[in-house]
Amino acid sequence: MDVQRFAAFSDGDSGGNPAGVVICDALPEAAVMQAIAAQVGYSETVFAAPAPGGWRVRYFAPEVEIPFCGHATIALGAALALQEGDGVFALQLNDVAISVEGRRTGPLVAAALQSPPTSSQPATARMLAEVLALFSLSADDLDPRIPPAIANAGANHLVLALNSRDRLAAMRYDLDAGRIFMTAGDMATVSMVFAETPRLFHARNPFAAGGVYEDPATGAAAAALAGYLRDLGWPHGGAIDIIQGEDMGMRSILHAQIEPERGSSIRVSGATRAM
Repeated sequence: MDVQRFAAFSDGDSGGNPAGVVICDALPEAAVMQAIAAQVGYSETVFAAPAPGGWRVRYFAPEVEIPFCGHATIALGAALALQEGDGVFALQLNDVAISVEGRRTGPLVAAALQSPPTSSQPATARMLAEVLALFSLSADDLDPRIPPAIANAGANHLVLALNSRDRLAAMRYDLDAGRIFMTAGDMATVSMVFAETPRLFHARNPFAAGGVYEDPATGAAAAALAGYLRDLGWPHGGAIDIIQGEDMGMRSILHAQIEPERGSSIRVSGATRAM
């Protein structure tokens, strides 16, 4: 199959999170898609096929299928805009319907997704103790304004807000131990963030459950974080910007637009470049 490659949420013509995109007449068997994703080797590869009213979509990490992936959706929006022309494309995922918009802007494609509905709940004491141990952190490293929580916008993400940009930069953990922790907790990533201002965040996203040490840009986690901040009553002013991947040398920029209605979809946007 023809696998297109895009870097989603790029910083102009550099950075971004690579994703594979396969657009086909009909989706192959799950085992075939899993094998292709493993061969591509990116944190996610998205598969799309025409369906009544839009496109049927599934996402695969190298080791497992996942319910939703933000940066791969942005990459798909770019691929569809290049193939079909600028527009908004309806996507049917395994469990929910969303949309992605793609518009060509010179050598780049601007893309924006509407996430699944959001929700959040406090992290349990046991979960918090385990994640602090995993990353060699203590309670003194946390930002008390943003308590640890499970945030969801199509997949679960454990939000862990740190009080120091340096502590975020020093993130380290054991991949195998992280895979066990995240799989047992049914979470896609740990969303580690630092709030430079109420509207500007720095983020790192370990994705051990998918066999990936860290993602340079994570749209699903951005949507989940934005929904959680709304639940907290955080002074976001209607939108936040997230810089991710900087500590990996793959600086990525994500913009999340936050409507006031609790639980409503988050619009996550960014630039995309072909690889």
